[in-house]
Amino acid sequence: MTMNNMITTTARIDRLTAEAVAFIRRAEPLALKMDARGMHVAFSGGKDSQVLLALVEMAGVRHHAEMQLTSVDPPQVVRFVRENYPQVHLNCPRTTMYKLMIKMHMLPTRIIRYCCSEFKEFAGRGSVTATGIRRAESARRKKRNAVEMNGGSYDINGDKLVELDENTFFSAERKETVHCVGNKDKVIINPIIDWTDADVWGFLNYHGIPHCSLYDIGYKRIGCILCPMGTRKKAETDLRNFPRFVEKVYLRAIRTLRTQGYFADFLDEYEVLDWWISKKNKEDYLKENRR
Repeated sequence: MTMNNMITTTARIDRLTAEAVAFIRRAEPLALKMDARGMHVAFSGGKDSQVLLALVEMAGVRHHAEMQLTSVDPPQVVRFVRENYPQVHLNCPRTTMYKLMIKMHMLPTRIIRYCCSEFKEFAGRGSVTATGIRRAESARRKKRNAVEMNGGSYDINGDKLVELDENTFFSAERKETVHCVGNKDKVIINPIIDWTDADVWGFLNYHGIPHCSLYDIGYKRIGCILCPMGTRKKAETDLRNFPRFVEKVYLRAIRTLRTQGYFADFLDEYEVLDWWISKKNKEDYLKENRR
């Protein structure tokens, strides 16, 4: 299994845990100032959010954990959360992925990720939101920071958000500007941002925390079925494991859009789906497949 292939020391786990707990506690005054319920914990049922929630609970801070459902969540994940995390509130989506694709007249892409804004990004608005984002996950996430708001890098001082000057970040005399946080702002904290995969699995194993069964059949990351941010390999795995979802949601949406005049350049809905998961430019894909 995935977790058995990764090794980390208990001393390192203890140190990382202590640092993360201290960081979370340091954020509590600001969290309570922004929302009387305390910290919003963004939960997904994946290994990183499991570690995050465990750390928040260890910290003993006031919080509420929520999972945003999308209508294309792997059933194994939803079942796992319901059985193991009764403290997590499952928020049903305001619409479905099928209806959203019909409304937008297109399939979501890496650049136009309207599904994320519809299903997830609004969650935690007006609060300090804790996430399980880690720099080791992807090149894009290497640029993320421990404390963020509107793309900026910050620190937390008591119940205040302090903007950091990147040019003096490592200086003892770094410039700091107290930033006023509005009631619609979302301050994001990432307590395990520098943890490795080995650290995450080491923590779960160390504390005897069970994980979702999808990891045991080869999934390295858990997310929506056919997430546009995933690789083609991940998409092909989803096609094999969730054929009913693919048919009921994605192929049905493509068929509906084709009756409205969209995707007319393609032979059928299956070619549209193959192009979409290929991540290729449409013209390049069609040129390659029309030879």
